[in-house]
Amino acid sequence: MTHTWRISTVTDAARARIAVARLAAAHGVPTLERTRLATALSARLRQCLTKGGTWTLEVRGPGRGDGEGLLDITVTPARDASAAGEPPWRTAVACPEPGEPPDGEVPGDAAALAEALLGADEDTAAALDRLTEQEKLVAFHREELHQTNQGVLALHAELDAAGRAQREAFAAERKARTEAEDARRRLTFLADASAVLTASLNHEEIVRLLSDLLVPRYAGSVDVWLFDHEGERARPAPHPAAAVLAARTGRPQYAADHPSGMPGVEDRPPSALDPARPLLCIPLPTRRAPQGVLTLSPPGGRWDPDDAVMLIELTRRASIAIDNARRFEHNRDIAETLQRALLTDLPTTPGLGLAARYLPATRGLNIGGDWYDAFRQPDGSLITVIGDVTGHGLHAAVMMSQLRTALRAYAVDGGSPGQLLTRLHVFLHHLQPDLYATAVIARFHPDDPTLTWAAAGHPPPMLRMPDGRVRVLDAKPGAMLGIPLRQEIGDHTVRLSPGSTLALYTDGLVERRAQGIDPGVERLAAALGTFASAELDADLEGSADRLLEPMLSDSERDDDVCLLLCHIDSAAGPPAATTPASAAAGDRHA
Repeated sequence: MTHTWRISTVTDAARARIAVARLAAAHGVPTLERTRLATALSARLRQCLTKGGTWTLEVRGPGRGDGEGLLDITVTPARDASAAGEPPWRTAVACPEPGEPPDGEVPGDAAALAEALLGADEDTAAALDRLTEQEKLVAFHREELHQTNQGVLALHAELDAAGRAQREAFAAERKARTEAEDARRRLTFLADASAVLTASLNHEEIVRLLSDLLVPRYAGSVDVWLFDHEGERARPAPHPAAAVLAARTGRPQYAADHPSGMPGVEDRPPSALDPARPLLCIPLPTRRAPQGVLTLSPPGGRWDPDDAVMLIELTRRASIAIDNARRFEHNRDIAETLQRALLTDLPTTPGLGLAARYLPATRGLNIGGDWYDAFRQPDGSLITVIGDVTGHGLHAAVMMSQLRTALRAYAVDGGSPGQLLTRLHVFLHHLQPDLYATAVIARFHPDDPTLTWAAAGHPPPMLRMPDGRVRVLDAKPGAMLGIPLRQEIGDHTVRLSPGSTLALYTDGLVERRAQGIDPGVERLAAALGTFASAELDADLEGSADRLLEPMLSDSERDDDVCLLLCHIDSAAGPPAATTPASAAAGDRHA
């Protein structure tokens, strides 16, 4: 036997409560148990109505002739309710004498509701009668003891006194326990809220989080008035006078028609903007001056003074989080501007197209040590390089700039890619012994269809040949630049054909924490092989974008990404055999 009701209004709840009471009575549930069931169900339904949405009340119980069983009551949120996913509320009562249950439906007319109300009053009256009987029984025994032995009176008086003292002690203990629990609740909320606020480095998100955290538990409404970075208090909308005074004095203000009773808060007349609603205006302090004001209205008539103390402390912590976020955003903008300024404009070379992409990490200062460059040597060769300095931030960017400048200076004297990397290795080791870098240098010569490259601890270059095959140039690389190790980095060569494309990149493009770098290298090789030579001839810039899309679709980009494509025009000259000329024999195909 199962009955179900959908509840979204007070009337639905009342009818369902009446129906459950009727079912309990029909199944022989005793009066006291029935009263307890109705009271618990009413409390739960009130909570459901407070949360809003649609709720389902389901009652399962034994049918006629099943013997003694249970009447099982469950309240769950409907699938489309805002509280969907909340665990169900369940209770059960024993049915000593299962009978023929009513149909579970309660008529909506006044007579039926009045009858149900009288029935509930009868249950309450029965419960009160039981209590009265117990009181009479206690009174009877007390009188019997009084008549039997007058001497017990004195002892009874002493026991009463001891009982009163014990009750007072219990009351004091309960009060202390309640106060301790309230303090623990406030401290827990303060710690959790502080962790949430300080986890963000976006000041607008922190402002939104403040409202989410405080409403409706500690505030009816939240308004955050932030000043600009220069401290100007531009007011696009009117603010309460108490908020203006809090901004000027740096002290919390309480605007209402009654005293606040809050320690450290100054009382002010009600706000002219909203006289009927008390307002607590708390400045957002910084080391110099308030950066804004947090204005709150109480969730009820007024705040508990201890809650107000907690709110003032939370506001202080929120102000620190907002100030840190705004400083971070300011520094990030400066850093990103610096990073963009350090990137190189690629030279124009007949027959050789260049396209580069730099994408900063989406976390942190958005600035790192990834870099690319392309420039000519005195003999007409074109040097292309891509590298990655360990770490992030301004220090990594500055070291990247110094490495780029040093490489250009060394390249003036000529030298192969391996020689240039060797000199960079020595330079970095002496300049910054605790800082390391990886790099790949590739050299194109206009009169020689041979590519010369060298790598130092960097992901291997990829060569897409005119027929679409992709070769991963993973001949033995050198170690990372700057490590405390003497090394001579060797050169590798491979012959090029018109229509060939060389891809240089940093590990942010191919490396994923859960997978390592090899699967990413394979994916990049497969993606590069999908391009046609004509497509690369016509739109190398667009090809660079289309190459990045599948590679970054699964990444949150917690590292910088750098890509440099070097494409030899298909019409640059007669095809030449694309075969290794020296140590490239160790390269692998993808």
